[in-house]
Amino acid sequence: MVGLHMLKHIYALSDEEVCARWKENPYYQYFTGEEFFQHRFPIERSSMTHFRNRVSEEALEKLLQESLQVAFQAKALKLSDLDRVAVDTTVQEKAITFPTDAKLMHKAIEKLGETAKEEGVGLRQSYVRVAKEQLIKSARYRHAKQMNRARKAEKKLRTFLGRLIRDIRRKTLGEELSPKLNATLDKAVSVWWQQKEKKKSIFSWHAPEVECISKGKAHKRYEFGCKVTLATNVNPAAGGQFVLASRALHGAPYDGHTLKETIETIHSIVGKTPNRIYVDKGYTGHDYEHKQHVFKSGQKRGVIGKIKQELKRRTVIEPTIGHMKNDGLLGRNYLKGQKGDKINAILAAVGFNLRQLLNWFRKLLLTLIRILFPHILPHMLKPCV
Repeated sequence: MVGLHMLKHIYALSDEEVCARWKENPYYQYFTGEEFFQHRFPIERSSMTHFRNRVSEEALEKLLQESLQVAFQAKALKLSDLDRVAVDTTVQEKAITFPTDAKLMHKAIEKLGETAKEEGVGLRQSYVRVAKEQLIKSARYRHAKQMNRARKAEKKLRTFLGRLIRDIRRKTLGEELSPKLNATLDKAVSVWWQQKEKKKSIFSWHAPEVECISKGKAHKRYEFGCKVTLATNVNPAAGGQFVLASRALHGAPYDGHTLKETIETIHSIVGKTPNRIYVDKGYTGHDYEHKQHVFKSGQKRGVIGKIKQELKRRTVIEPTIGHMKNDGLLGRNYLKGQKGDKINAILAAVGFNLRQLLNWFRKLLLTLIRILFPHILPHMLKPCV
């Protein structure tokens, strides 16, 4: 099961794609421990979900630790490479649609009506048909820049949701609500009352843990998900860059207040505390006690010689984050809940390290062929006509 998750995050596949490829790829089967080629997948696809529900964040960090241990054994990474690290945060976006008040209120009306019907609560009106009509009007008016009409349609949606909430409360007055109906009603009330200025808002009905985070990007003002703190080696190792720590953080914390936890995570995974930590200006006023070991971009005091050269390489963490998002699954998280955020952040780091190791082994193989068969290699690399 662990091997399947490693394959999933190496090649950025879904659970279904991993299972489908496993049946036709003998290398995948050998990687997961099979000795003979199998024509049927031995487990159900849902077993991967059940495994993620059972495993803990600490257990997955051991998997990240093991990927670094393989890098040490393969001479792709040395212990001295961990003396200087770069730390940064990014946003792990959730697989949700762009949140709007109209869509949230329409979804609340639908789900609240469905739950009430399942629990046997007779409603005066479900508002499903008229709510969908107002949702369509709101979208079309906003597209046409007719904001007054769009706000009027959204106000009607809010009115419909309030009527539905009050109707259910009247019908269940003095009765004990079922846990499902109670949870749905509480979530619908939150959607009904929330405003733009409210900090703890619901941005997705099926993923209420999603947070709105602004990182100051010109092309993407807001991102919806959770923060992830990452650390990588500053000086290039023989095998390239490796992710030394990856952890999802909820509550949208300030970057400077995450540095101490990140350094502690690095120490717990690699067993060593870095001597120099390079960060950006977002870490001003950080919480790490050894402030003399932390250097911020743009800093002048104490930045001389080798430190000045290494500070220029702080941005090496940016392409690392980019590869984790584009080549891995950090860019869009499909796993459920806060636990899913934490699992995906760690496994994305494991997948990145394993991709680096595969590239390293490929280079070693080509070097070995070049040494043993110097006359054959040019013919192997020549393109076919």
